[in-house]
Amino acid sequence: MSAEFLRTLLDYNTWANIRVFDRAVAVPESEYFATAHGLSFANLHATLVHIVVAELVWLARWQGGMPAEALKDAREADLLAETEIRTFDAVETLWRQELAKQASYAASLTDESAAGSLEYQTQFGEPNVQPLEQLISHLVNHGTQFRAEAAVRLTQLGLSPGDLDLIIYLRERDS
Repeated sequence: MSAEFLRTLLDYNTWANIRVFDRAVAVPESEYFATAHGLSFANLHATLVHIVVAELVWLARWQGGMPAEALKDAREADLLAETEIRTFDAVETLWRQELAKQASYAASLTDESAAGSLEYQTQFGEPNVQPLEQLISHLVNHGTQFRAEAAVRLTQLGLSPGDLDLIIYLRERDS
């Protein structure tokens, strides 16, 4: 995959996240934190925390490190949501800070770097090597799953983020 294509995927990921976050801000606090059956994590808040922490973890890996705030297993969004990232404002602020870092990283990609492999440790400390293009594709696909869960919850609350398909993003971008 070319660096330009990977930038397109990351831009799409941001576009889709914006649509979800822009609707989530309007959710009443009682509904935002209410247990919602069918979500992988307890509620809308924990789902959004999981999305953001995954982006933080993967960007850190792509840049050759792991920030202290991401050392916890990204799968423990319920725990992070209860102990460290306790409000919508906190998760949105963290996500918006990561947006600038992710955009800077995407801008630095070259076809050569995109075709390279990355050595990293899994959340269990196991060493792994995979092509960067697969890891970026994974992040976008991961985001699709959890955005879809958030979108279902938002739709149940009358706040649908609308169509989140990649093709819709591409049509809007290219029009």
